[in-house]
Amino acid sequence: MTITETGLPLFILGRDTDPHSERGVDCPGELPPASDPTLVERARVAKERLGDRLFVLGHHYQRDEVIQFADVTGDSFKLAREAAARPEAEYIVFCGVHFMAESADILTSDAQKVVLPDLAAGCSMADMATFTQVEDCWDALEDAGIADQVVPITYMNSSADIKAFCGRHGGAVCTSSNARRALDWAFEQGEKVLFLPDQHLGRNTAVLEMGLSLDDCVVYNPHRPNGGLTREQLENAKMILWKGHCSVHGRFSAACVDEVRARIPGVNVLVHPECRHEVVTKADFVGSTEYIIRKLEEAPAGPPGPSERS
Repeated sequence: MTITETGLPLFILGRDTDPHSERGVDCPGELPPASDPTLVERARVAKERLGDRLFVLGHHYQRDEVIQFADVTGDSFKLAREAAARPEAEYIVFCGVHFMAESADILTSDAQKVVLPDLAAGCSMADMATFTQVEDCWDALEDAGIADQVVPITYMNSSADIKAFCGRHGGAVCTSSNARRALDWAFEQGEKVLFLPDQHLGRNTAVLEMGLSLDDCVVYNPHRPNGGLTREQLENAKMILWKGHCSVHGRFSAACVDEVRARIPGVNVLVHPECRHEVVTKADFVGSTEYIIRKLEEAPAGPPGPSERS
């Protein structure tokens, strides 16, 4: 177990790295200040002038300085649906990442313009599966003689071309909230599922919610020939999991859960299903960001902290 400068087995953004963590969890540097010190005031003026012609979406993970401009907050799919429900809004500004703006653009009308303020804003998970890699994977499944048994399911956190790929091959798109329902449907259509691009959501849903075993799951690595899997492994698998993950949720380890339980007896641990399997199995509650927020809102108030008592 690695202890960081905070004294905890938990990595704070911009401070520590863990060579044993999943690839992609190194996030050096503090969050940068706005490049233009007048940006907030300019944005406020522009929003007032545009009025109902503008609808601003703010993802849960944005900073407060950004969320203050949002007309609605939520997860990516909820926000895309909110945009589609505002046909009078000429401009949809999505304060999120690339795949989220793509989803909103798909659901809104041609008369609406979806604006992503930073075109370089990406999702490390979505970037771990490219269209070419997924096509190569499907070729490998065809070579193994099992493609006709496989239903592709992609997580919302994926590019539009991968969503379209799944549609062309009889698959579907899921969220963290309906992954179980999507997998139930997929296994009614075929014998196996190719789950993109988050291996952890796929594994946690299949094993913890559907009763499959870890042995039913294999991981396809797009950087290795045939995904690093033998024909026999592909034939025996029920869940073919893409080797992708969330760089932020990958920071949490089983040691994080052990440490907080030792430090705070009786604490409830809430985690997202994008966390690794060993983290999720140690948690009290598992669910989407919306689920976690709802659980916190419904929870009874705890005892006052030191600052509140004083």
